[in-house]
Amino acid sequence: QVQLVESGGGLVQTGGSLRLSCAASGSIGSINVMAWYRQTPGKQRELVAALTRGGSTNYADFVKGRFTISRDNVKNTVYLQMNSLKAEDTAVYYCNVKRFGVLSYEYWGQGTQVTVSS
Repeated sequence: QVQLVESGGGLVQTGGSLRLSCAASGSIGSINVMAWYRQTPGKQRELVAALTRGGSTNYADFVKGRFTISRDNVKNTVYLQMNSLKAEDTAVYYCNVKRFGVLSYEYWGQGTQVTVSS
C-alpha cells in the first residue's frame, strides 16, 4: 500500500501563486512517475503535469509557462508550483503516482481544492 498526503491548496486571487505538495509513504519502492491532475464538476479529470524519476516533464498546454512540477526522490514528494493563477485554474487537484514493471501500481491522493477568485 502507498499513502499520498497532499497539502497546499486554498483560496488565492487571480495572478497569485500556490504551491502544492504530495508526500508518498508506505511500500513505495521506486516511483516511476509522479503527476498532478485536476478535475472540475461535470468534467473528466485531466493531466496538469507529470515528472518521471529521470527528470522528464510533461505539461498540459494550459499551464505551460505558469506551473512547474518538481520532485524530491529522497522524500518521495512531488510539488506543483502554480504562478499567475487564473479563475479557470479553480479545481480539485489530485496527486498521482505510478510504478511500472512486475510490482506495478497506481495511486491517487485525496485531492486538494484550489480556488482562484477573480
